[in-house]
Amino acid sequence: MLDDLYLRAHDCLMACDVAAKLAGVDALRRDLLDGRVAASGNAAAAVSIAAPGRPARPLLVDPRAVPQRRLGSAVGRAALIHAVVHIEFNAINLALDHAYRFREFPVEYAAGWIAVAAEEAHHFSLLRAHLRGLGFDYGDFPAHDGLWQMNFKTAHDPLARMALVPRTLEARGLDVTPAIQARLEAAGDSAAARLLDIILADEVGHVALGDRWFRWLCQARGLIPEIEFRRLLGEYHAPRTVLPLNRAARRLAGFGENELDSLEAGANFPPPPQGSGQ
Repeated sequence: MLDDLYLRAHDCLMACDVAAKLAGVDALRRDLLDGRVAASGNAAAAVSIAAPGRPARPLLVDPRAVPQRRLGSAVGRAALIHAVVHIEFNAINLALDHAYRFREFPVEYAAGWIAVAAEEAHHFSLLRAHLRGLGFDYGDFPAHDGLWQMNFKTAHDPLARMALVPRTLEARGLDVTPAIQARLEAAGDSAAARLLDIILADEVGHVALGDRWFRWLCQARGLIPEIEFRRLLGEYHAPRTVLPLNRAARRLAGFGENELDSLEAGANFPPPPQGSGQ
């Protein structure tokens, strides 16, 4: 009898031990490829998850309480890399929840997000190894929970989820990564900047996957994607776009020229509420 994909994804999502989560995601990806896992039509409905499984550290604080450190010091550089490591850990849980929660899609939807979870786990491991080489580890600095909070707010509707998590918050990563790389290069950490090359290339595909299913849902519901996207940005008080846009990466991820112009102008982004953001 085949394992149920949704139950396995939930087990990975709720694993608190980092090693167990990474191993679980890797095993789920391999079992799915080998045909040992299937999406069961008899699976119980997805449950609400206020917080996914995660270790006791890092300490989660309000985004405004995360210390700002200068990259001129080893601690400052480690803090920046830790912030990216934390984003990648959160991204594992985001992708797992996308797969676990929404079941009205073709089977390739869940399979795609399980593959993304495995790539995010790889990114986490690469960056964590680099962080350890600097004498620190994941959990040594405080972090915040902005990504998961938007995930939770959109748990009732896959259209809002695809628009506001992959297509908004994760797309912001495409924009800010080149600047982070430049800062790391200036601080003498070319190795970390090259790791971000790998991550940026993969993240284009992750945003593109969200774009694909957002457009699929818009077509199924008789909606115009660009108009619906703008509506959802306003309804959920999405964070402002970060300039400059990485237009080349966003084009590859599915954004059109008119939409990029609109995002760049900021015309469709309301002021973010206090404490929001990635």
